[in-house]
Parts: sequence; structure tokens; C-alpha cells
Amino acid sequence: MYCYGMHWFWWVFWVLLWIMFFSFLMPVRRTTYRKMQSPLKLLQTRYAAGEITSQEYEERRTKLLRDEHVK
Repeated sequence: MYCYGMHWFWWVFWVLLWIMFFSFLMPVRRTTYRKMQSPLKLLQTRYAAGEITSQEYEERRTKLLRDEHVK
């Protein structure tokens, strides 16, 4: 059984190959993912990881929330 001159298996093969190429071989880089996150979420992540102190967290959070309301 042929579809447009190609066996149906080859159509499935090429479709799966394209899906694999665009999903597995082109992952989102970590730096790109960080750019997609909001600044507040990044701040919370850094605080949870212990990279910043509670005082730094509160200061930066206050500035972010203040700047968010100004815009």
C-alpha cells in the first residue's frame, strides 16, 4: 500500500524523526530558561538554595515589588 509514492512506514519514520529533532535535540538551555522566569521567582529560588540571606531576600523582594507597582 502506497501513499503519494512512499510506503506509509516512511511517512511515519520522517514524522517521528522531525518530532525527535525538535524535541530532544534542541532542548531549552538553562540560561534561556532563567530568562523566562520572573525576577521574583528567581529571587525565591536563590533564597531557598541558601545563596542569599533573609535580610538580602527581604530587601530585594521589597524593591522588586515596589518597581512592579511603579510600572
